Amino acid sequence: MEPDDIETLNGQLDHLMQGLSDTAGMAHSFSQELRRVQATFQQTSVEMAALERGMSRGLRRAFDSVVFDGARLSDALSGLAQSISQTVYATAMKPVTDHFGSMLAQGIGAIVPFADGGAFAQGRVMPFAKGGVVSGPTTFAMRGGMGLMGEAGPEAIMPLSRGPDGKLGVRAAGQGSATVVMNISTPDVASFQRSRSQIAAQMGRALAQGNRIR
Repeated sequence: MEPDDIETLNGQLDHLMQGLSDTAGMAHSFSQELRRVQATFQQTSVEMAALERGMSRGLRRAFDSVVFDGARLSDALSGLAQSISQTVYATAMKPVTDHFGSMLAQGIGAIVPFADGGAFAQGRVMPFAKGGVVSGPTTFAMRGGMGLMGEAGPEAIMPLSRGPDGKLGVRAAGQGSATVVMNISTPDVASFQRSRSQIAAQMGRALAQGNRIR
């Protein structure tokens, strides 16, 4: 080997040693920063584990680019700083996004304030077969658009039933057959026969009243 070759090799070795020294200083600074970050995130072990993995991957890429790919140290440090910034930002923002996600879910729950028999209960859709009460303004889907109920106060949802006459209506609670008592008092049989028309008229009125109640 010629003396010039030995001198060139020595220069390359000196350059490599300088690069490794700079990398060691960078690793020391990174270790100090990592300890500071660990002290800050003591109560978030899961987030801290993800942060460490992200930083380790960034540091490994920086070492590989300097030692094996011959990249400039400044470029490696720039890439490492960007990787650390992205990892720290993602870890720091996770509690914030979780908090606002919880607030959004609670807000949606407040927008649909169903009371007894409401349509939503613990994320499940409940039927209104037995009726219910809407305690506040609530939107609902309908053909051709959206409807709004409860905007002026509590509103009841009452199921319809078809009566004996075939008409739809609301069935009153405790509804039953009406009992009509007619007391007839006549002095004799002849007077009773003369009063038959009056009795028939009274019975007709009682039947009409019963149909209205039904």
